[in-house]
Amino acid sequence: MRKLFKRVFERIIEGLLTLSGGITSFAILLIVIFLFKEGAGLFQSPDVEKGYVLAVNATNPVEHLDAKQIKEIFDYEFTDWQSVGGKDEEIKPFRFDEIFSLYSEEEFGEDYALLPEKLGETIAQNSGIIAFIPEMYAPKDNISVKILPAKNILFSEFFTGKEWMPTATPSPQFGVFPLILGTLWVSIAAILIALPLGLGVAIYMSELAGERTRKLLKPTIELLAGIPSVVYGFFGLVVLVPMIQKTLNLSVGETALAGSIILAIMALPTIITIAEDSMRNTPLSMREASLALGATDWQTIYRVIVPYAASGITAAVVLGVGRAIGETMAVLMVTGNAAIIPHSLFESVRTIPATIAAELGEAPTGGVHYQALFMLGCILFIITMIISILSEFISRKQQNKGL
Repeated sequence: MRKLFKRVFERIIEGLLTLSGGITSFAILLIVIFLFKEGAGLFQSPDVEKGYVLAVNATNPVEHLDAKQIKEIFDYEFTDWQSVGGKDEEIKPFRFDEIFSLYSEEEFGEDYALLPEKLGETIAQNSGIIAFIPEMYAPKDNISVKILPAKNILFSEFFTGKEWMPTATPSPQFGVFPLILGTLWVSIAAILIALPLGLGVAIYMSELAGERTRKLLKPTIELLAGIPSVVYGFFGLVVLVPMIQKTLNLSVGETALAGSIILAIMALPTIITIAEDSMRNTPLSMREASLALGATDWQTIYRVIVPYAASGITAAVVLGVGRAIGETMAVLMVTGNAAIIPHSLFESVRTIPATIAAELGEAPTGGVHYQALFMLGCILFIITMIISILSEFISRKQQNKGL
């Protein structure tokens, strides 16, 4: 009876664990689907602000303008239609609120019923005009007015664009290239700093430190992993940023270098702990065999222990990279948040997680800006997945070499 009860109990526990794993996997799948569904909506959105249109004089030969051209026209960087494929004529940008300086409110009629007519007159009288007006007031029946068709935001423009200005009017700029470069720039520099330091400390704790020293150091290092990232951010902002600015004689201290150092410090506990545990799991027989063949302690470390623990060290590096790429608050506080293409570690940058954290609260739910931020989350997910796949590939390669 007892055996039967024990077997039933084990089956129940096994079923609960299976159910728990299934629910967890399903929840993760739903999150990923939701993330990509919201992000993909960006590419079904027009490149002109929703609810508005661009209107030109019917004699204007230009049939379409891309998002960058529209921005440069309304920023007065393009002043001649010839620069965008039109005739040699001055461009006259016109925004909707300017109509109220041309006509009195009485001329618009009751409930602004005559507003489309007045807008049509204004556009018809100016051959070089380009008007940014609400779609509901667009003079669509006026043969002297041509509405430029709005095209959807292109995949290529999103990934190769060099300007991130999601609130720009009349055409938001969603160039994610500077954000991707900023994320990779800071993360790679952080790992290049953290990896040799972390590996060195792991080797010391595993092979050289006494038991008493190790028992003191290990919990201290693990405690660092529990410090909130905002505390690291405050430390970087108050101590590290002024130090970098003064030492390197920079105009600002909020740079990619500051972010890299802070991320390296944050990644160190993870790298040290996992790498040290992996090294200590090297069989004693392998150590003794190496020493018996005449190898020194250092030769045993870098020719036997480190190669044997390569998969664990790789896992440590991947988790460290994951911590660096996904970090938000600390990076937000010390990198300057300038969405520009970085050329050195001494410039301000903006990372993908920092952009999402800074802008999500301001983006209208379901809007183009909101969808663009979800697309940034998709990019972050893909980068992390690629790193994990590379880690698994390297780990298996190392295991095959060991066999």
